[in-house]
Amino acid sequence: MSNSSSITEFLLLAFADTRELQLLHFWLFLGIYLAALLGNGLIITAVACDHRLHTPMYFFLLNLSLLDLGSISTTVPKAMANSLWDTRAISYAGCAAQLFLFVFLMSAEYFLLTVMAYDRYVAICKPLHYGTLLGSRACVHMAAAAWGTGFLYAVLHTANTFSVPLCQGNAVDQFFCEIPQILKLACSDVYLREAGVLVVAVCFGFGCFVFIVLSYGQIFRAVLRIPSEQGRHKAFSMCLPHLAVISLVISTAVFSYLKPPSTSSPSLDLVMAVLYSVVPPALNPLIYSMRNHEIKDALRKLITGCFSEGINFLLCFA
Repeated sequence: MSNSSSITEFLLLAFADTRELQLLHFWLFLGIYLAALLGNGLIITAVACDHRLHTPMYFFLLNLSLLDLGSISTTVPKAMANSLWDTRAISYAGCAAQLFLFVFLMSAEYFLLTVMAYDRYVAICKPLHYGTLLGSRACVHMAAAAWGTGFLYAVLHTANTFSVPLCQGNAVDQFFCEIPQILKLACSDVYLREAGVLVVAVCFGFGCFVFIVLSYGQIFRAVLRIPSEQGRHKAFSMCLPHLAVISLVISTAVFSYLKPPSTSSPSLDLVMAVLYSVVPPALNPLIYSMRNHEIKDALRKLITGCFSEGINFLLCFA
């Protein structure tokens, strides 16, 4: 039996036992990570460089891409390194830092998605007041509130999780340091205390979820009253990608954190963790750009401009 004072490192879950499957996991995660870096990087660059995208919706999308880059960079590179070097170890401080950053970035993303639901509600249900309710200062304040709330949430849960005495060894049944998996190593009575704190936080998150649902209820009522089919199509194209992202993140994260212990298994936990921590940052750029002509035009203009400048640069040395 061990306790937290004697633990200097944790052992993360290995994706495979054979060397071939470890390398396959490395290349698979590398492909997903590069896709996330490319997609989110392009959106950040397009929004920053194209003045037509300097609107509240795209300002929040830029923040979402920054959070996605941060969250996937917190977990995937370490998992890739462990597979490549055939190790499972992560230091105690590294585990605490990883948990803090992941909770911070994912919580901030969830609160930002709530703000984005409000943005869509005002744009569709109160278009005449859009400029007043979502001016540049209000947008900055709402984005800062999302980041700040995520930070406080992460401080609370990181401090609580790592103040718990650990009595069940140091093997974490996940490919990154996740709160439920760390709590499984705690003494049973303390586990219930921290689990109670987690439930209170989830209830707060549920309030945001109710706000999102009510916002989209009003949005869909307003959209169905739009007389023109083109107008309805444009409104749905603005809202459905956001709703798809929210549904994926919330459903998988809630299942991972609130499922009964009797249904827990390493393979199921692994799949759920990948679905809410790895897939959204890679898919968000595709989801938001696939049905958005303004993003497509900005990316096309950006890529064409970079290609032209590259050709001109080469011709200068010809």
